[in-house]
Amino acid sequence: MATGHTIKAFDEDLDRLRALISEMGGLAEHAIRESMRCLVTHDLDGAAKIVEDDKKLDILEIETERRAVQLIALRAPMATDLRDVVAAMKISSVVERIGDYAKNIAKRVPLLRDRDIEPLSLMPEMAKIATQMVHDVLNAFVERDAEAALRVIDRDKAVDDFYNSIFRTLLTYMMENPNNIGQSAHLLFIAKNVERVGDHATNIAEMVYYAATGQHIMDRPKGDDEMLVEEI
Repeated sequence: MATGHTIKAFDEDLDRLRALISEMGGLAEHAIRESMRCLVTHDLDGAAKIVEDDKKLDILEIETERRAVQLIALRAPMATDLRDVVAAMKISSVVERIGDYAKNIAKRVPLLRDRDIEPLSLMPEMAKIATQMVHDVLNAFVERDAEAALRVIDRDKAVDDFYNSIFRTLLTYMMENPNNIGQSAHLLFIAKNVERVGDHATNIAEMVYYAATGQHIMDRPKGDDEMLVEEI
C-alpha cells in the first residue's frame, strides 16, 4: 500500500509540473502571436501590455523550479521519473526565454515607423510556424511523445528558410537606400528573435525525446540526412 501511495503521489506531483509548463507555454504562445499583431498594426498599448505580462512567465518559472527541486528531494525519483522532472525544470527555463523574445519584439514596435517595408509582411507567417512548434512540442512533453518531438525538429528548417529570405531582402533594402538601415535593422533583430523561438522549440524537443527514450539526439536532420541517436 505504501509503495502504491508513493507512486500515486509522485504522479500527481509530476502532473502539477506539467500543468505549470502548459500554462507557461500558453502564455508564451499568446505573447508571440500578440507581438506580431502589434508589430503589423503598430499597436503601442498592446505592445506595452506584452512587456508587462512577461512577469507572469518569470513567476511561473520560479514556481516550476521550486516544485521540481522539492519533488526530487522528497521522492528521490530514478531513471525515467528523474528524467521527466529534470526535463520539466529545464523546459520551464526555455519557455521563459521564449517569452523574453516576444517581449523583445514588443519593445521594438514603437521604433518601427515605416509600415511599407516588404519583409514585414513575412514576419507573421514565420512567427506562426515557430509558435505552432512551441505548442506542439509542449504537447509532446505532456504526452511523453518522442515521435511528435522529432516532427517538431523537422519543422525548424522552415523557420530558418524564412529567416534567411528575410535577411537577404533586408540587406538589399539597406544597400539600395541608406535611409532604410535603421528600420531594417529593427526588423532583422525581430526576425532573429523569431528564429530563436524555433531553435528553442527544437531544444525542448530534444529534452522531450531524451526524457521519453533515454536517448540523446546526436545530430539534427539536414536535408535528407537521417537523425542519429546514441543510446544511454
